[in-house]
Amino acid sequence: MLGPVENHSLPRTAAFFDLDKTVIAKSSTLTFSKSFYQGGLINRRAVLRTAYAQFVFMAGGADHDQMERMRAYLSALCRGWNVQQVKEIVAETLHDLIDPIIYDEAASLIEEHHTAGRDVVIVSTSGAEVVEPIGELLGADRVVATRMVVGEDGCFTGEVEYYAYGPTKAEAVKELAASEGYDLARCYAYSDSSTDVPMLEAVGHPHAVNPDRALRREALARSWPILDFHRPVRLKQRLPALSVPPRPALVAVAAIGAAAATAGLVWYASKRRTTVV
Repeated sequence: MLGPVENHSLPRTAAFFDLDKTVIAKSSTLTFSKSFYQGGLINRRAVLRTAYAQFVFMAGGADHDQMERMRAYLSALCRGWNVQQVKEIVAETLHDLIDPIIYDEAASLIEEHHTAGRDVVIVSTSGAEVVEPIGELLGADRVVATRMVVGEDGCFTGEVEYYAYGPTKAEAVKELAASEGYDLARCYAYSDSSTDVPMLEAVGHPHAVNPDRALRREALARSWPILDFHRPVRLKQRLPALSVPPRPALVAVAAIGAAAATAGLVWYASKRRTTVV
């Protein structure tokens, strides 16, 4: 059960949500792989590998070292990709691809936090080009996401501006709390991954959602609530409950871009297959 409706004479509060496998049932960036292929950003072979990568991600995801290797690899791979094209592809396919895989339980929590007077903030390692539209779709008040440097030609340069992953997520949450006046001791956070323990530690009400094995152990040891989200639902079926117009995203802290994150998990899938063979 959530706490009571906020007393607005007290400092403000927020609920921080990881995105992939916490709010939606799959990897946000990998879900767009077919659309990226149709838009000419990746080839057929990459589409097949991303299908395998999606399976790997759902089975447990990549650990810290693998994610760090992916970051270096995908930074170079996405160099030269047109950012506006990525945004257009996401906009054209967002409702068809993302709407059906939003967890009903997560959508209900977002409603409850808004009703209680709390801001809702999506905090994701996925690229801002994907996360910001999804945040708007969900009615989130703010978004913290990964982003790359964009050159004067409107294309990714291959340089990372900010990587919203692990401890940097917690840093972003604390910076946002300072700028927006959130009382972190009264804030909430939700994630499925042990890499987000620093973010969960930063708030007074951490929750493990569909946790990986490491996070489950951590949650049990610390007596953190463990939630099971398993019912994807189309937002259209829940309206008008989630029809509150979202406020502008004030925070979009950075990292690798939508296409780059896709390429990174492709790399991981390829690496894993090579190891198995």
